[in-house]
Formats: sequence, structure tokens, C-alpha cells
Amino acid sequence: MDNNDMKQIQWFPGHMAKTRRLIASNLKLVDAVAEIVDARAPLSSRNPEMDDLTKGKPRIVILSKCDLADEKATQMWINYFRNNGAEAVAIDCKSGKGIKNVLPAVRTKVLKELMEKRERSGMSGAAVRLMVVGIPNVGKSTFINRLAGSKRAKAEDRPGVTRTKQWVKLDNNTELLDMPGVLWPKFEDQEVALRLAFTGAISDDILDIETLAMKLLSYLAENYPASLAERYKVETEAEDKGLALLEKVGRKRGMMISGGEINTERAAITVIDEFRSGKLGRITLELPPKKEK
Repeated sequence: MDNNDMKQIQWFPGHMAKTRRLIASNLKLVDAVAEIVDARAPLSSRNPEMDDLTKGKPRIVILSKCDLADEKATQMWINYFRNNGAEAVAIDCKSGKGIKNVLPAVRTKVLKELMEKRERSGMSGAAVRLMVVGIPNVGKSTFINRLAGSKRAKAEDRPGVTRTKQWVKLDNNTELLDMPGVLWPKFEDQEVALRLAFTGAISDDILDIETLAMKLLSYLAENYPASLAERYKVETEAEDKGLALLEKVGRKRGMMISGGEINTERAAITVIDEFRSGKLGRITLELPPKKEK
């Protein structure tokens, strides 16, 4: 993606600095960390500070929204995380797919040694405590509500809804500590920022929606042209850039304004909304890095 024509994306509300301190001060209260990432961009949706913030605690990586991601790519990511020392599970909170695999994986893999130690010392009934972390709008609250079987955590389709920590008791054996979503102070890599903007992890209020849609269309034309053809009935040419693609979509959808011009803003909103809701098909925005253990 060429970012030369798009201003630098930065978004770090004040409450996120507080969250970093909350994570550090509450880490001693939990046995392990469940890190939620977006299956469409698993690496970009990981806070690079989280390794240091949760240092010393066993971790499970949960790839949420797997129903929106490319299935083959998701399996590649699961293998990637496991090869790098973290258990990984893909879930779809809307349908419940994969949810039943999370807690067994925590007990039999992530906390295997602790569970065996408790068994030997007659403490097998002690509750497992998990800290749930992740960037904004990655599906933390929906995940917790699925596990709890009720709406215990606030969940909305916009970033930054959860503002403080809250304990959620699932049963006598499991307790979750839900932490607010936290980004990092500066996006060094604007490719990462773009992927987060595509998925809605960054507030749309700070973004140019038309430029964002053009970037997304360019990526889709290169990597998922069949999805564009199926959804918008447009054929992509090798020389098509973002604006040309956006105009094609607008023209096909009849989004015209006076003088025969195309309403590119309306087309852009449609493209972004339909990508986020999965109407463009199962799409992954990045693949695992190569040559990494």
C-alpha cells in the first residue's frame, strides 16, 4: 500500500495511558493472559507493548472474528503463534464457533504446569484467573459475554467503549479480568495503522474515509479481485488505482450527484462498512512473517 498521499494516522486517547498502568498493577492477580487479536490482521492488532506489559505470565492468543477472515490464512496464523511459544485459538463470537475450545486450552496447555501443581497440593478447585487484553474494537467484550452466557461486559461496534477494569465470574473455577482496550502511543509503521483503520480499531473521526476506502480497494484488487467482482460487479484492471476503483463501485451502485459526478464519499462509506461486516467475503489483510521461529 502506498501511503504517501495519506496523512499519518495516530490515535492515543488519554485513558489508554491509564490502561497500561492498570495492566501492570493487576498482573499479579491473574494466572495467565488471554490476548484477543483480530483474525483479519493478527500481528497488526497486537499491541507491541503487550509482551513487556504482561511479561512472565503464560499467554493464549485468541483470533477473534475468524468468520470474517480467510480460513487458510487463519490456520497459518495459528501455526505461527504456536511456533512462537503461545497457544492460539480461532473464534467467532457471533456464532460461538471455537468458544468451547478456549478454557480447555488454557487449563491443559497454557496452565498445564500450574494445574498439575494444584492437583498435587490438593488445590485443584481453585479458580483460574485470566486477564483479557487487546486493542479497541477487537471483540474483547463480546468474547467475555459469550463465555459468560450473558451481557456482563459492555460491547459496542466502536473503539474505546470499555474504560475501566471489571471482574467477570464465569463459574466457581474461572474468573476473567476485563481490561480496557489499549493502543500504543505512536504507530511507527503506517501499514499497521492502515490495517487497524480498515477494521475499525481506530476511531473513524480522525480518518479521511475516502482515502481509506481507496487504500482498501487497492489491496483487494491485488489480493482478492474475485471478492470485488462478486460484490460490486466490477472488473479490475492492472492500472486501476484507488480512485478509479472507488468510482467504479460508485457508478455500479448508482451513487451519482448532480452533473453526473460520482458520490465518492457515499461509495467509500459503503465499501468500508461492507468490508467490516463481512459482505465482501472472508478477507485477511496480512500473512505471517517468513523466516521467523
